[in-house]
Amino acid sequence: MRKLIIYICSIIFLVSCGQSYEEKQAISRAEKARLKRQDSLALKVAVLPTLDCMPVYLAKVHNLFDTTKVDVHLRLWNAQMDADAALMAGSIEGAVTDFMRVDKMKSRGVELDILGSTNAYWQLIANHTARIKHVSQLGDKMVAMTRYSATDYLTDKVLEGVKTSASVFRIQINDVTVRLHMLLNNEMDAMWLTEPQATTARLYKNPVLKDSRELKEKSLGVVAFRSQALADRRRQQQIVYFVKGYNAACDSINKYGLKHYADLVKTYCKTDEKTLKALPELKYIHISDAVVGSYKKVGR
Repeated sequence: MRKLIIYICSIIFLVSCGQSYEEKQAISRAEKARLKRQDSLALKVAVLPTLDCMPVYLAKVHNLFDTTKVDVHLRLWNAQMDADAALMAGSIEGAVTDFMRVDKMKSRGVELDILGSTNAYWQLIANHTARIKHVSQLGDKMVAMTRYSATDYLTDKVLEGVKTSASVFRIQINDVTVRLHMLLNNEMDAMWLTEPQATTARLYKNPVLKDSRELKEKSLGVVAFRSQALADRRRQQQIVYFVKGYNAACDSINKYGLKHYADLVKTYCKTDEKTLKALPELKYIHISDAVVGSYKKVGR
């Protein structure tokens, strides 16, 4: 009798487990479908582990985006190429990028609109072991950059009219963290870095050969969105509230300073304590929803 009871209990347990598993699977599928729909409705923006993206990080983490009006989902990548691919495929609506990359994507048929400039700048930093002090000494040296980007354009600019002993080898290293590590590991002669990677490089006594701010070029860092998103009424409203949150984040950083948000810089830019303490004072610029307004005005 006892064996029979144990047997019956075992059967009941197995059946209940089977039902539980099926229920869990059903719930899992439903949850995945819900999350997928939620993501499709959200405003998706690509960011990199760089300081020009800080207003987006701050607005997201500190709830400066009005969540009743816009749900912003961030796509975190280490390379601009990944953001470009997503923009071109239409899987995201916007990105913090640079003017040259926007121009290149437009040439490939991707319609994009720039909402404003960022405070991004780049420094051409040489490996201290290479003993390079001037751009003219880059002949037969490797310079890390990204093709069709601000760094590619800046390489052209700094080499204009400069006579080198041999050709300068442009090495495409898209991942900004990998690029920095290659400098620190003495695997590259020179490279273009933005903040905070540039600060880390300088701390290791690597000399700055050129600074993009010295070239008196227009601001190359931009925030851009797909024109198709700006033409959609629901997306228009989302972008308007994205801009408001972004600008509020700029004001907050300008008021309290970057170091006040050191935890965010450390988390999203993968930065060490030494770099955090040495970060330069940066001012952040508002972007505009005027582009969105122009779409409304012409009734697109």
